[in-house]
Amino acid sequence: MSDEMKYKILPKEKADYFVAEMEDGQLVMKPFCKCGNPLAEEYFCEKCRRQCLCTDIICQDETTFRFVQDHPPFKKFRFFLASA
Repeated sequence: MSDEMKYKILPKEKADYFVAEMEDGQLVMKPFCKCGNPLAEEYFCEKCRRQCLCTDIICQDETTFRFVQDHPPFKKFRFFLASA
């Protein structure tokens, strides 16, 4: 995975995002700033010097995409399938 994920379907404006994948049947989500910098627990980007708010979910595969799409806790997020 590169530092900056590429959207399969590009939103008009890129936002802070989670990279999501299924590992051993569990959803694992890692936060990233819209600049592509990985975020620590406090979601502060050292590169941009700003507090981030992840509103997009980039799914690594179709299984993860369907899982996220079908779960109500994620209904306020935009979600995309990562490009190959």
